[in-house]
Amino acid sequence: MQTRRTTPTAPRARLVGRAALGLTLALTTAGVAGCTAQEPVTTPASAEQVEVFTWWASGSEKLAFDSLVEVFVEQNPGTVFVDGGIAGGAGSTAKTLLASRLADGDPPDTFQVHGGAELADYVADGRLRDLDDLVVDLGLDRTLPASVRDMVSVDGTVYAIPSNVHRANVLWANPDVLAAAGLEATASFATLDDWFVALDAVRATGRTPLALGSTWTQVHLLEQVLLAHLGPQGYAGLWDGTTDVAGAEVTAALADFERLLGYTNADRDSMDWQDATQDVIDGDAAFVVMGDWALEAFEEAGDTAPTEVLWATAPGTDGVFDVVVDAFALPAGAPNPDAATRWLRAVASADGQTAFSNAKGAIPARSDLGTAQLGTYQRAATTAFRADTVVPSLTHGAAVSTGALDAVTAAVGRFTSGATTTTTLQAELALALR
Repeated sequence: MQTRRTTPTAPRARLVGRAALGLTLALTTAGVAGCTAQEPVTTPASAEQVEVFTWWASGSEKLAFDSLVEVFVEQNPGTVFVDGGIAGGAGSTAKTLLASRLADGDPPDTFQVHGGAELADYVADGRLRDLDDLVVDLGLDRTLPASVRDMVSVDGTVYAIPSNVHRANVLWANPDVLAAAGLEATASFATLDDWFVALDAVRATGRTPLALGSTWTQVHLLEQVLLAHLGPQGYAGLWDGTTDVAGAEVTAALADFERLLGYTNADRDSMDWQDATQDVIDGDAAFVVMGDWALEAFEEAGDTAPTEVLWATAPGTDGVFDVVVDAFALPAGAPNPDAATRWLRAVASADGQTAFSNAKGAIPARSDLGTAQLGTYQRAATTAFRADTVVPSLTHGAAVSTGALDAVTAAVGRFTSGATTTTTLQAELALALR
């Protein structure tokens, strides 16, 4: 396992302009400017529009999404883009609103969804149109890796077009904070025990060893601890029933999770992932465990970020790729299905995949795109995705149903607030995952 170093670039426009086929981030097209969820859009009677519903509605994620919107607008100048973005809680706020709209027969034209169990929930409820014909037309039947195609399919039928692939098991570090603690500039730790030594050293300096946010980021941290303790096979067994959630290995993982919480910031419940990452950028904390979408928060910080950003696989998870697949679905009853299909075509296009991946800190979902136009991190992640053992993310909709994830999240929230013990947490996890 090797620590990687990224030198933040100054303004985001330079990064995207260089790495994303010459695209800029400023949304200069008149049809895009002003098209937000908060501002109504006045369109000519003859203009067709497409409402795209996502939770990429703020910060670096919104800027990354804008790069994909630009590709769509350039490819479809006659279609008005309507941004249905809703921010907050790793998508939880958006998903709640989306569920209400679908139940009321008021679907957006297309919406963001995580590949895996989350997608399967929508299919089971009869909410989606199948996209097999579109997949063949786009050549994605030949260019999607099997692991990605499986995550956007249910019973062999494709129901979403993947926009990108993220890695969830990444540890980020501020080298200046580590140096102040007398530590080597590294984010690479073979085991959790090795990491605990570094966390203790940082704590001795008075700075926060591990930045953490609200409950969903706490579940994300627990996910990495479970993966470190159980390994890829045992971790995957939590979701298919072959690993005993009440067993000793999970007990040990929860003990380490509890220990890690002792290194975190007291105000974690009032923070989201962006805030926790910002603490590392600002030098108030040494480490944050977050998916590779955090890369762009460091890039966006420009001159305020540390000279080098250190990143590596989360401690104890080397050789494993904890995967998150972002995708877009076509809901049954979409008011503008033709425009939605044009959006899906832009998402699947080479320009769309490359621009968005570079801006999002992700890698393209398609396997036929070269890596020369990808950033340093993305090239390394592409290599890892092709070589490592791929497992589904718990926190980000791949591993378990929405109902099971909600139950896990509630149990973790009770534990991290001090209302329960690790014994109770383990029993509640076993109940949620049975």
